[in-house]
Amino acid sequence: MHIYISEEVIGKSHVVALETAVLTHGLPYPKNVEAVVKMEKAVRESGAIPATIGIVNGIIKIGLTLDEIEMLGTVDGRQKVSIRDIPLAVYGKWNAGTTVSATMWIAHKAGIEVFATGGIGGVHRHVEKTWDISADMYALATIPIMVVSSGAKSILDLPKTLEYLETLGVPVLGYQTNVFPAFYTGKTLLQLRHRFETPNQVAAYWRVHKGVNLDKGVLLANPIPEDKAIPQSEMENIMESVLDEMEQKGVTGKDVTPFLLSRIADILGEKVVEANIALLVNNARVAGAIARFL
Repeated sequence: MHIYISEEVIGKSHVVALETAVLTHGLPYPKNVEAVVKMEKAVRESGAIPATIGIVNGIIKIGLTLDEIEMLGTVDGRQKVSIRDIPLAVYGKWNAGTTVSATMWIAHKAGIEVFATGGIGGVHRHVEKTWDISADMYALATIPIMVVSSGAKSILDLPKTLEYLETLGVPVLGYQTNVFPAFYTGKTLLQLRHRFETPNQVAAYWRVHKGVNLDKGVLLANPIPEDKAIPQSEMENIMESVLDEMEQKGVTGKDVTPFLLSRIADILGEKVVEANIALLVNNARVAGAIARFL
């Protein structure tokens, strides 16, 4: 067997999956470990059970221990695994964090219906040159799980990301918002058609979504807390500069997102790290509240 499910998670319905790419590649140590621990705590305080997912020595773990979280946040040679890489990670006995797409696939196989993350991947800027579209889009189009996130990462082409989600037939819902958030920025000009106010409403919708057998994920867009948000104008100015730098250095493929997030952190410093943790914890809290009603 290549999958291990913790006893706390087995057979339970009120479970929230958490990813670990943020642990291995998203935040610096010790903030990365701190973020995951805080997310787990937020899920528990909302009345649900956290299931942090990662790969430890080639074993897919659903429900990491604190020691395993610490290890994945610090061990040399740790990898970041997308959905296509899961067999390679098992075969190669990797220590790896799971991205949105990989976490969705693993969580669904374990019967978990709700997943909290920071922001999904999507259609990258200048996609007409690179064809760089995240596997998260494919996962949302094919894996029926509720994904709670602060929209998509601000490094992306957000209008194209929303258009592609529509093409794929993925419902995008606002949680206490009428606009699609942009990760560090809660307010954009991208309007959403549907809005929900309470976890109970979202859970009721999810039961209907499953009942019609749409076999697609749902993206619940939950904005970053306002007191931690970074103004969109400030983010756009930084993005233009960092994208130029990325092009000059020839950064491509799976290295794009870690490079961009690292450079943004270099420029904005502690403010961007605290914003990232705030939105992660807030999404975990909302996901836990939804899972409690399932």
